[in-house]
Amino acid sequence: MQGGSVKIKSILYLLALSLCFIGYGASAQSTDQEQQSGKQLRSPDVVFVPTPYETVDAMLKVARVGKSDVVYDLGSGDGRIPIMAVQKYNAARAIGIDINPDRIKEAEANLKAAGVGDRVRFLNADLFEANISDATVVTLYLLPSLNLKLLPKLLADLKPGTRIVSHAFDMGSWKPQQTLEAGGSTVYFWTIPAKGTPEYAAAAGAANPN
Repeated sequence: MQGGSVKIKSILYLLALSLCFIGYGASAQSTDQEQQSGKQLRSPDVVFVPTPYETVDAMLKVARVGKSDVVYDLGSGDGRIPIMAVQKYNAARAIGIDINPDRIKEAEANLKAAGVGDRVRFLNADLFEANISDATVVTLYLLPSLNLKLLPKLLADLKPGTRIVSHAFDMGSWKPQQTLEAGGSTVYFWTIPAKGTPEYAAAAGAANPN
């Protein structure tokens, strides 16, 4: 009887182990499906720290946002920049991109409360892979290293004349056209230059310093 009891326990152990593997496989499959459906694909590049509203206002003002503009906020957090772009500056459209689905949910809740209609959208996407080619204004609050990593995409994807505004961080050796202080923060402003110009060469040099 004792041998039979040990045998039964062994069978039960193997059965439990098999169920664990099945559960793990189902969990992994579920995670893969979530990633493919637009959920968080990787860890965010930065911890979300909201831009003060006074600084948001200054960023949109220095970019001269108006009724014909399409504003993209890369790393949009709680959505305050796209919402203000439409609500106060009457931008035609504003799109916030964030890799963190929790931030997207928060932004959409804030959008609903703001009541600015369908001119603002939030996308759960990787800002390095997103299509931003229709932007006329791009806003950033990332890190110096991420600004430089993003710069080749900005130069490749955006039309000459597109305005770039960054809260707190510059673009290395690419000198801003304007710098100002607002809300206790520094705001940097650039315009995408035309290819073949000295200004474009300077921006490209900052993007590829080696």
